[in-house]
Amino acid sequence: MTALARTTVLSARDLHVSYHGKTVLDQVDVDLHPGEWLGVIGPNGAGKSTLLRTLAGLTDHEGTVHAQDGPPKATEISLMPQSPVLPEGMSVMEYVLLGRTAHLTWLASESRADRDIAVAVLRRLDLAAFADRPVRALSGGEGQRVVVARALAQQAPILLLDEPTSALDLGHQMAVLELVDDLRHTDGLSVIAAMHDLTTAARFSDRLLLLHHGLKVTVGTPAEVLRPDLLSEVYATDLTVRVLDGERVVLPSPRSSTHRKQVS
Repeated sequence: MTALARTTVLSARDLHVSYHGKTVLDQVDVDLHPGEWLGVIGPNGAGKSTLLRTLAGLTDHEGTVHAQDGPPKATEISLMPQSPVLPEGMSVMEYVLLGRTAHLTWLASESRADRDIAVAVLRRLDLAAFADRPVRALSGGEGQRVVVARALAQQAPILLLDEPTSALDLGHQMAVLELVDDLRHTDGLSVIAAMHDLTTAARFSDRLLLLHHGLKVTVGTPAEVLRPDLLSEVYATDLTVRVLDGERVVLPSPRSSTHRKQVS
């Protein structure tokens, strides 16, 4: 875990988002510290994806979002969406190079340096062999890694990840998350990640922001947020939290012996 500084690289105040008269986010505040991994958790429909899109400037909203020098610029925030569209007729390399677009001037094309950055990211994600393959020809897991590669190629200091490993097998899940975590320490990357798996969120996050029905329930360290009583109430099911080898693991509460006998 990274020691948190008192300054922030991104802050949001009183965020409110509604669609067709239905409130999706309501008075949510966010502070992201330099080099921090902030995990955003909550049940389906809690507002996690909407929060990330709002921070990236892609959603009409009330409230304010500020980076260090004012409203975030395109070169400061990179977003990996949950359900990206992979364009027809585009190669993996061409798609990853789209991550460099924010750094280009009007009508400029990618430089050799831009291509070198894209190649380096593909290698780190074990995708170099796919560079010339059409993105539409990839499997779901391969395509998701390519989307991560595009986000990393942007080299923005703030990375927003929306369920970044939902289509990946366990090995590639850990590889992608470990890579992002390494970049926090080597390049000073700051991360906000909406994560479905609470155990994985606890492993990588410095702090967790728990959302429910568009509201901020609480924010704090994994030890402070991952409380069985709180999680059971928010997720509407009995959950338990165990500490194994120093890490918090969230599990469904054990089924009663009476229920097991009835099933058998």
